[in-house]
Amino acid sequence: MRIIVHNAKCQGHARCSAQAPSIFTLDDEGYVLPGDINVAQGDELLASRAVRSCPERALEVDSSSAARFDPAAIQPKAGEA
Repeated sequence: MRIIVHNAKCQGHARCSAQAPSIFTLDDEGYVLPGDINVAQGDELLASRAVRSCPERALEVDSSSAARFDPAAIQPKAGEA
């Protein structure tokens, strides 16, 4: 899962970090740091809640990331099992 950060919309409410401090890093003024965020497997629900908590809608779940899933990346290589 990937979260797209729209920094121009961020107003520094810090609700995302309050919901998921391990996922969202803020600067000294409470604004989410620039750059999209790759969410670790298992943290998707927490990240989704944080995205929905943003009153400015500065965060967006990238729904196309599932389309980029590469099953070959998780297939064991020859000799592995």
